[in-house]
Amino acid sequence: MMLKKIKLTGRLLVVATVLITMGVATGYAQHVKTAIVTDPAKLAKLKAAVEASPDSLNVHAAYIKAAGAENPKVIAQYELWMKKYPKSAMVPYAIADAYLDEESPKAKPYLLKAVAIDPKFADAWGGLWQDGERWGDFTVSRGYLAKAAESDPSNPSYAFYYASSFDNVDEAKWIAMSLDIAKRFPNHERGAQSLYWLAERSKKAADKMKYFELLHDSYAPEKFNWSSGGMSSYYNILLSENPEKAIALAQEMAKTEKEEKKEWPAMVVQAQAVAQAKTFMEQKKGAEALTVLKQIKLSRYSQFKTDLELLKAAANDIAGNTAGAYDSLIVVFAKSPSTDLRIAIGSYGEKMDKNKEQVDGDIWTTLNANAKIATPFNNLNRYLTPGKASLADYKGKVVLLTYWFPGCGPCRGEFPHFENVVKKFKGKDLEYLGINIVSKQNDYVVPFMKGSGYSFTPLEDVEGRAKGNLDNRNAAPMNFLIDKEGRLIFSNFRTDGNNEEDLELMINLLLNPKKA
Repeated sequence: MMLKKIKLTGRLLVVATVLITMGVATGYAQHVKTAIVTDPAKLAKLKAAVEASPDSLNVHAAYIKAAGAENPKVIAQYELWMKKYPKSAMVPYAIADAYLDEESPKAKPYLLKAVAIDPKFADAWGGLWQDGERWGDFTVSRGYLAKAAESDPSNPSYAFYYASSFDNVDEAKWIAMSLDIAKRFPNHERGAQSLYWLAERSKKAADKMKYFELLHDSYAPEKFNWSSGGMSSYYNILLSENPEKAIALAQEMAKTEKEEKKEWPAMVVQAQAVAQAKTFMEQKKGAEALTVLKQIKLSRYSQFKTDLELLKAAANDIAGNTAGAYDSLIVVFAKSPSTDLRIAIGSYGEKMDKNKEQVDGDIWTTLNANAKIATPFNNLNRYLTPGKASLADYKGKVVLLTYWFPGCGPCRGEFPHFENVVKKFKGKDLEYLGINIVSKQNDYVVPFMKGSGYSFTPLEDVEGRAKGNLDNRNAAPMNFLIDKEGRLIFSNFRTDGNNEEDLELMINLLLNPKKA
């Protein structure tokens, strides 16, 4: 049986180069609608094609697309075909595949029928894995994925996703399996992807550099997209850790970069500027360093933004303007808080004879100035208990709000990190809410919550409601932090294994506010 490409609707794990470079993936709650064919003659011809080749996924897909997967006549037709072709696993799989594309809970029984007929049907096991993730059955879905990998050991995609499933479960196993995939599939993007994620998800800079170096040496960036994207992340780390090496990498990448892009030459200049500024700073020439750093222009998605602001502040401090360093970082912190920024702010505050309470007070002066009343949501359906929920119900509590939907892989990837943080605030005035933006996936929600054990309160979004400053732009995950008075303080942040402490810091600030 020919393996078809694994579909990852909503997961968007293979994304545009700019998003790969960012290490960001976003699920969009929308599906392309196709026109339904009503001409009986055309439908009869498509049905005849299925009956002539019942084991061909292509003919099934053409018929289902034309007639509509939700069409009761199509469902009835497949019930008849499953009786007519009881030994064909493709028949139930075909309708299941259509439901998988729609991230519909209806896929599961058909997938189970397919693997019952053919226990070696790798794609059906793979479908059960994808569907199982949406039900919150992570242990069960990992078992399905193991079956897919066992059924087709030559498939790098199943091997990669099976290894990745241990990321938040058994780190040592995930690392070993990922390295093994890189060795087993030296000519495939999945091998490069394994090393890319090892590097991105490592917490220590030394480990990140080790894996990015291995990625560079094992998978030529000019041949592999994951390696090419990874070099941008590697470059940003080197800017902080070893600017001279960043220059060398940028020069190398510029030689093979495609003509239509030509981003790396500017990055060569950027790295040279950082190296020059650091040399000035070592020579205690803060003003000269600051002049160089101010000329650096970063892209919207650059991972070096915080590091650049810290360098500017350090140059300001060397130049004798500690107050300028302090004030500039507070402005940055208010928009994009991090523990690194908070530590630096505290350090400069100490130089100015400020204690922690005074520093927090200065931070809150800026936060209060920027705060806006969060646009209220009203009468959203609850899933786990009767009744409705409104933002006003949570007055007096800090609210961590995330938009999600069961088919959103990036949401599911972020949830464990939210949980790691939220559990530290048990018994505190913190409410964790998740608004499902895809009502068609409602049947998944309650089983997902029970199976996953996640602690957020799931609510159902209302289509077309005015969201104001809590607008998720029809995408997920999208995250917001609202203070006890209902004011929006932080937004558009993401949480992963590398920055859980940043979310913890933000929540602590909101639980212990300093009002002007």
